[in-house]
Amino acid sequence: MNFLERLGLSIPLIQAPMAGTSTPEMAAQVSDAGALGSIAVGATDAAGARAMIAEVRARTDRPFNVNVFVHSTPVADPARETAWTQWLRSLFVEFGAEPPKALRTIYRSFADDADMLALLVEQAPPVVSFHFGLPSEEAIAALRGRGALLLASVTSLDEARAAAAAGIDVVVAQGIEAGGHRGMFDPAAPDAQLGTMALTRLVVREGSLPVVAAGGIMDGAGIAAALDLGAVAAQMGTAFVGCPESAADEAYRAALAGPGAYRTVLTPLISGRPARALANRFTALAGDVPVPDYPIAYDAGKALNAAAKARGEHGFGAQWAGQGAPLARPMPAAQLVETLREELAMCRR
Repeated sequence: MNFLERLGLSIPLIQAPMAGTSTPEMAAQVSDAGALGSIAVGATDAAGARAMIAEVRARTDRPFNVNVFVHSTPVADPARETAWTQWLRSLFVEFGAEPPKALRTIYRSFADDADMLALLVEQAPPVVSFHFGLPSEEAIAALRGRGALLLASVTSLDEARAAAAAGIDVVVAQGIEAGGHRGMFDPAAPDAQLGTMALTRLVVREGSLPVVAAGGIMDGAGIAAALDLGAVAAQMGTAFVGCPESAADEAYRAALAGPGAYRTVLTPLISGRPARALANRFTALAGDVPVPDYPIAYDAGKALNAAAKARGEHGFGAQWAGQGAPLARPMPAAQLVETLREELAMCRR
């Protein structure tokens, strides 16, 4: 049985799991419309994930995806973290605040979170996806044993091969155009920065796993192009940020509709890992101070954004977006899926 048939999808589309932006309501609306809706639980704990899964299931009986972060365990470095907060200090002072005295590991990696694994095994969501890396053999076996279809983001052919060897069912080929965090397994390793087209085709040609194309895809023509490259589906995130079911705040929505959409920036400054965002005051920062590990650096980034927002400055938010951002069309999530279905059908005539 192929990917679409297994999940009962009527359109080859996954709504990307965007931590802090996608919501259970959005996932349910997308799934009910015939695509695969997603929630991201990497920024919460097992209790929070349980509540999100319960809300999705209360809203739909269709398959959905639960995404977790599998980043390397961060290494605390008090000296580096102090240097980082002092480098940001003038910005905090600008908004009448002081930087945090110490930075915390605000997100626990799935690789270190036995409670999250136990929850997912108990809840058995139809799809579980991994970002930033791969979990242990034991975790993969436990989730497969509960019938979950397993997806993993990859940014290179080597990562796709590792996913296949680990027992992943489908890989999400994330091109450099994609918004949000790069899914690369090792952010310290050289990044070939492959675009969606090249990466998708390379992984499809490898032939070991079905491929979902992700990065810069915003309309039915983009989905059609992904399918022509041999992908089984496309994953779209930025296209859904402007939907009313999204958790994006008004400043994020306004920025997505503004001139910054034409110039996205890939930066590690906000969180400690490379991520593509709309150009704003945070992405414009420059310096040679080493950034703390992800997600320790994100603790400082979130504190700075909170201080700035309290004074009416919205240029320090994590306004993640891909290079296709100018093509965004704000509309309800289900309506967007139907629009994409019609556009894809036109491209297939």
